[in-house]
Amino acid sequence: MKLTPIAANRNVISYNDGTEVFFSYSTPVAGYSPELGYFKTEQWYSSTTTRHINKYLDNVNASIVPQQTINELSQSTGSVT
Repeated sequence: MKLTPIAANRNVISYNDGTEVFFSYSTPVAGYSPELGYFKTEQWYSSTTTRHINKYLDNVNASIVPQQTINELSQSTGSVT
């Protein structure tokens, strides 16, 4: 698994299929997948996590998905880079 710290309390896990999952603190809250494009959670956590998501997405038009979808992507057992 490739874990990339991108700032304090912000990390990205990248997978071989092009999927990446963004974590704010220890919670997966956004990411990118070839099937979904950019996405973010429908669940609200805090204003800080919202800022983290917005910085990660950097004004990209992201779809809103159930938190369960992001949880499942973050627990993938497939190959990772």
